[in-house]
Amino acid sequence: MSGEHGHGGSSLATVPPAENPPRVRPVTLTTRRLHRVGARPGYAEYLYRIWTYRRFIAYDARSRALNGNRRDRLGSAWLILNPILNGLTYYLIFGLFLRTGAGIENFLGYLIIGIFLFQFSARSITNSGRSIQQNRNVVQAFSFPRAALPLAANLRELIAAIPVLTVMLLLVLLLPPTEDVTWKWLLIFPAVALQWTFNLGIGLILARIISKTNDVVHLLGFALRAWMYASAVFYSYERFIDHPVLLQVVQLNPLFKVLDIVRDCLLYNQLPSWQSWAVLGGWSAGTLIVGSIFFWRAEETYGRG
Repeated sequence: MSGEHGHGGSSLATVPPAENPPRVRPVTLTTRRLHRVGARPGYAEYLYRIWTYRRFIAYDARSRALNGNRRDRLGSAWLILNPILNGLTYYLIFGLFLRTGAGIENFLGYLIIGIFLFQFSARSITNSGRSIQQNRNVVQAFSFPRAALPLAANLRELIAAIPVLTVMLLLVLLLPPTEDVTWKWLLIFPAVALQWTFNLGIGLILARIISKTNDVVHLLGFALRAWMYASAVFYSYERFIDHPVLLQVVQLNPLFKVLDIVRDCLLYNQLPSWQSWAVLGGWSAGTLIVGSIFFWRAEETYGRG
């Protein structure tokens, strides 16, 4: 017997071949619309992508501005108390002891404007510069234009500065010698807008540098302190009249130009010169263009290492 019906035998079933086997058809694929993940887009496309994230940027800036000091008992009041306490300290040291305000009309208002506006720039530049380094996990986990982080940080400081600048105006208005409100006070808005633009440009430059070399963070505080002393926050630039080179350096300082414009409008009822607006506008536009290009060129490298 062949074992077909045997007790220990086995039977094999033969599957007949398919009558109409499927045909294999070659398909032509194109890679023209495929992009490498994480690749840097063109500069114009990059700016457009940032625009598409505008709602995320606005939401992130607003939420962090409102919750930034929630662990402190006084909360957001510290945004106002810090410049007030700093202003009082500088007034005691430079106004009463060192008498650097001699010859300055309304030195108290002069000092208040200098402290409040300089701290706005210091906070914006510091937080924008550290935004990539502080959000490294987010950068590594998600795909989005990295410039959204320093932009959101800078916008957050602008939102947080609204009550601070309001208090600054009230102090100038109420503390003796009191000042009259004129239409020139409205010029503070374009001045602060140019200051914010300048802060963003510097923040973008620092964001790339700090993301690669964190040691720069330790030098940033010293640099900002030196910048404050060079911006005529608590003394008059006229003390450099006999030193033309130093006078030119101070007058080309963009933060000094912000302070000078706002002081002319709020304290002295004077129209700022067109040269002041031109210098500040040039600094703001130039740093924003250079900063955005400088940051964009390293787009693929953020979050590595």
